Amino acid sequence: MPGRFFLTTPMAELGATLDCDASPVADEAPRQNVAPGQEIVVLTAKGLSRMRWGIIPVGRVNARGRPVMETLVNARSETVFDKSAYLGTGRAVVPMNGWYEWTGEKRRKTAWSITPKSGGLLLFAAITDRWSGPGGVQVDQVATLTCAPSADVEDVHHRMGVILEPGDVSKWFNGSEEEVLPLLKPWPDERLQVSPATNVDWEGP
Repeated sequence: MPGRFFLTTPMAELGATLDCDASPVADEAPRQNVAPGQEIVVLTAKGLSRMRWGIIPVGRVNARGRPVMETLVNARSETVFDKSAYLGTGRAVVPMNGWYEWTGEKRRKTAWSITPKSGGLLLFAAITDRWSGPGGVQVDQVATLTCAPSADVEDVHHRMGVILEPGDVSKWFNGSEEEVLPLLKPWPDERLQVSPATNVDWEGP
């Protein structure tokens, strides 16, 4: 959707691929199992940084004027520009080498790894926010955007992350709502591969 993902590309290579300075995240080690609530590597118009995966929408309200209480790890791309809970958020990209999904009954779930057939990175569209806590603490936060699944993914989940082409990243950062709406769609079919995830030590979601 994603609910877990992995980023194993070395940071120097990541910076070169994204044409930006990797020094702010240079000490980031390869990670096979990134979970919500953890700090993750994020690209914004200002460059690479780390943010907490999951937006705590303190002070935000829903369409009925009620406080939004749950942590938002993923946001639906179809309504991201309409819901009051997302007003004032920024835009970012979450780079990853792939993500995980699970199928089957509880305690008998099968874990699947979804990666690009061509290898390399996937660039997930995301929104950002800043949480202000007691004592002046501020935490930058990010939530990935989701859309309907491509044919590659639909057998393992009914949603997938919005994947951007490298050439569309600048438009995602700087374009108007009308300009970026065409980007918020499933990745083309036959570009992702789904395979059993057998080399990760975890407990599933």
